[in-house]
Amino acid sequence: MISTCMYEQVNGIIDGVMRAQIIHHSLDSGWSEPLPGALDSERTLVLAFGAPEYRDHHDAITELHAAFPNAQVIGCSTAGEIFDNKISDRSLAVAIARFDSTALRRASATISETSESFAAGEALARALAADDLRGVHVLSEGSCVNGTELVRGINSLVDAGVIVTGGLAGDGPRFERTWVIDDGRPTEGRITAIGLYGDAVHIGHGSKGGWDAFGPTRVVTRAEGSVLYELDGKPALQLYEQYLGDRAAGLPATGLLFPLLLTRPEEERKVVRTILAIDRDQQSLTFAGDIPTGASAQLMKANFDRLVEGAERAGELARERGGEGGDVLAIAISCVGRRLVLGERTEEEVEATLDVLPDGTKQVGFYSYGELSPVTRGACDLHNQTMTLTTIREG
Repeated sequence: MISTCMYEQVNGIIDGVMRAQIIHHSLDSGWSEPLPGALDSERTLVLAFGAPEYRDHHDAITELHAAFPNAQVIGCSTAGEIFDNKISDRSLAVAIARFDSTALRRASATISETSESFAAGEALARALAADDLRGVHVLSEGSCVNGTELVRGINSLVDAGVIVTGGLAGDGPRFERTWVIDDGRPTEGRITAIGLYGDAVHIGHGSKGGWDAFGPTRVVTRAEGSVLYELDGKPALQLYEQYLGDRAAGLPATGLLFPLLLTRPEEERKVVRTILAIDRDQQSLTFAGDIPTGASAQLMKANFDRLVEGAERAGELARERGGEGGDVLAIAISCVGRRLVLGERTEEEVEATLDVLPDGTKQVGFYSYGELSPVTRGACDLHNQTMTLTTIREG
């Protein structure tokens, strides 16, 4: 089921550029400051990234809708919330961006099983299509979606020049249930997307990892969609358990420490995939995106300094592509695996992105089960274990 809503008329803002503000809510202490309802308009975008607990305690999300009745409010659950240069849990990181000339359109789709991913992406793209579409930001449920198929569906219908970014919702390290804001409330089994329209909007993007490959290169000998059964003819789960040792009891969460580097058949481009679920009976691993049979695969491990350097480079790329001038909103989406590995050093990567973005950039975001962004330029792809930045400004 697809729903859309578009807003074309709104009073302008002085200076003819976007105005952005960020605000924080905690389940323990409430709002950091009063909600800036004066920014409400039919060209206002509200992004809200919240802890899984807001699924059952969603008064703050209800208050957001009451304060911004004319705006487009989207968001999702997380494995940690990014607010400015800090990371927290049990909180809601909110950005409000009021545009002067950029029109917004929102679309949503219902998804109940992985096989519906391509159709959902295709339907979202069809709903958002227009000659002046410049960018699409996607927030998807994170537990039963095939991110590869989702972006393939979107890419099949959007023009090559449209920048598609976003992420898959998180549920901490639990991998049980995720939610996406749709129709004013946190809801399971939904995918939402915002289209940005017109020549005034400037969108930057950057996505980088920082993991090191190790061990032998193996061949995917049996896989179906996002489910990996065999590497070099041996059970995939058995291989992971050998590498994890005592940590194997913590799968799938501990599998985030060892993502899989894939080189697709007949392609030089590499992608990283991370585990979402395991099946001990089938000795299989379910990943966030496709695992092509015949692909070359190699395990990866963390390099602390390179993870932070990767985040910094993602910020540099976003700045180069998005430019600067007026308020800049940065949406930082990093993988839950990076947070588990970096531990107490995790804030270094969100500090690194802000350090290289334009002065005064407003940054919010979340730790995800998958990141959506072009690799460099061109079509969007699913990434895992990256820091992915989207910058938005007007002018």
